[in-house]
Amino acid sequence: MKTYDAIVIGSGQAGTPLAKRLAMAGKKTAIFEKGLVGGTCINNGCTPTKAMIASAKLAYNAAKCDDMGIHIKGFTVDLPLIKKRKDGIVKTFHNGAQKGLEGTKGLDLIFGEAVFTGAKTISVKLTDGGTEEYTADLIFINTGAKTIIPNILGLNNIDYLTSTSILELETVPQHLLIIGASYIGMEFGQMFRRFGSEVTMLEASPRALPKEDEDVSEEIVNILQGEGITFYADAKASLLGKKTNGEIEAELLIAGKKKHITCSHILIATGRKPQTEALQLQKAGVTLDEKGYVKVNQKLETNIKGIYALGDVKPGPAFTHVAYNDYTIVHRNIVAGANLSIKDRLIPYCMFTDPPLGRVGITEAEAQKLNINYKVAKLPMEHVARAIEVGETRGFMKAIVNADTKKILGVAILGQEGGEIMSVMQMAMMGGITYDEIRFMMFAHPIYSESLNNLFMKLES
Repeated sequence: MKTYDAIVIGSGQAGTPLAKRLAMAGKKTAIFEKGLVGGTCINNGCTPTKAMIASAKLAYNAAKCDDMGIHIKGFTVDLPLIKKRKDGIVKTFHNGAQKGLEGTKGLDLIFGEAVFTGAKTISVKLTDGGTEEYTADLIFINTGAKTIIPNILGLNNIDYLTSTSILELETVPQHLLIIGASYIGMEFGQMFRRFGSEVTMLEASPRALPKEDEDVSEEIVNILQGEGITFYADAKASLLGKKTNGEIEAELLIAGKKKHITCSHILIATGRKPQTEALQLQKAGVTLDEKGYVKVNQKLETNIKGIYALGDVKPGPAFTHVAYNDYTIVHRNIVAGANLSIKDRLIPYCMFTDPPLGRVGITEAEAQKLNINYKVAKLPMEHVARAIEVGETRGFMKAIVNADTKKILGVAILGQEGGEIMSVMQMAMMGGITYDEIRFMMFAHPIYSESLNNLFMKLES
């Protein structure tokens, strides 16, 4: 049995910096990784998808640049080269993360799969062979999540794609059927439509992105349909045939009615689930919820003192930046003696369609449920000077404000630089800046954030 002060399971966006910081603080630390250092974000999430989305945007711009006075007689999409560029970026990020761990004094990077054998004991099946036993007073679980594979008749008989395997394609699909119109599904749908695929998307809910306001989800669907994507809500795949001569027969149920289509590839984008099954957390006495997520308190500690869970393996929004913020809270509490918690923290997020969606705070629907006296400010991007100048006027800015205090409660920016504009609003919300202060604030001209003046001019003082 090897003894450490701290053990980190998983080298994602919380585990990697946490392990380094704990070691730098003088704690003898081990970090276990069963796959690639860097977790989902670096290896098959944010980094590779956003690299490929950048290529897809160039294809889109090339196709519509005549309106801007630039004439391109023809262009082709070189998916192998796009993949090569993506792989190079991923390799750089991955290598940097691994070297950072390996170069930290007092930190041991161990490749293998961890299984709990007791409250503070872990058995690791080493990647290069053999098994070793470990123990520590402090244990941090950062094992992330993986794709949920739905129960669809015939699915196991075809070579379906996930958000990981689709990144390895070197040939553009002729017709991509996406099961699940999630944030992930929408990003991939638009990307491959721009690469030249016919794309059909299925959403089981009555409308897309049900957690967003209806006008936001409706506008996003309109944008995707405007690029030639076929979208069905209240829809699911009920039967999938074997791939024959490059085609898959798919039986769909759309509002209860059968429809048959053929496609060349199927992407499963029906959500993700926590990677907790293999950990055997019941042997440690750690409590899970009904979906398999590790239950934690507001300081990210489980029901077992000294065992923590960070990132997607615990309940709540599954975003890279949430995992990283989890690390900062746990690190400061343990090393610096702070008393921080996740209570009431403001969680922003972005969907990287083009234009992107930047969101923070509550939606209009949530404001209604909370019975808040609120107002809505809304400004179409076609009224934003910068958007007009760059030739991208799809989407809108929307803000929910408290009518009594004039504080900003929530923002949805669906437009170019949506995430950047949203971040400006996030800081205003955290700083208690009112909407009328932003309304008369002096911004540099001409930038997107300048139109926040105009957004809040929609509201009476």
